[in-house]
Amino acid sequence: MRFLATPEKGEVSALLVRPGDASLLLVLAHGASTNMRHATIQTIADRMAEAGIATFRYNFPFMEHGKGRDSQEVCTATVRSAVAAARGAALDLPLLAGGHSFGGRMTSTAASDSPLAGVHGLVFFAFPLHQPGKPDTKRAEHLSAVTIPMLFLSGTRDELADLELLRPVCTKLGKRATLHLLDTADHGFRTLKRSRKSEEDVFVEMARIVREWASRLK
Repeated sequence: MRFLATPEKGEVSALLVRPGDASLLLVLAHGASTNMRHATIQTIADRMAEAGIATFRYNFPFMEHGKGRDSQEVCTATVRSAVAAARGAALDLPLLAGGHSFGGRMTSTAASDSPLAGVHGLVFFAFPLHQPGKPDTKRAEHLSAVTIPMLFLSGTRDELADLELLRPVCTKLGKRATLHLLDTADHGFRTLKRSRKSEEDVFVEMARIVREWASRLK
């Protein structure tokens, strides 16, 4: 599929994956240095489909056209356009929105500016709280303006989300935030198989948690 990201940037590509038993639709944005066909996003979408969750994934203009990173304003406008396009593609399904790393942060930034029409909750696959080796919480300041529930799926080895900082951020957000830790996973969801306590695949785990969390949303 294609949709208009912004008038100045033009159209971008999108992929709708809808299993026959879909109960909701997740609008899924890619990371800063990847695109909608990257293995991480592809695997997330595949496991979501197996859990009965449809996905609408898309490219930001800078990745669609192979140019330098777009401004935050362009990225958040693209998120809003993607949500509208997804809603039009599956009018009968409740909407969630989010993404991996940068994509999740742009989604939350858009939602903090004004509500994303029809979206009931945000899902962050490895929210990039800070740059590697530079722990702070400035990137989380906008989250206080988000008015809908948020699910943080964060690896215990994520170098972009120090748990000593992420936990208090989520606590401060109160009932709006749910933090689910992925044992031994890093920012790209690579795990340490020998020391990981669960035998469940980390992507299967994320799909299960999203489904369970979404079932509790009003």
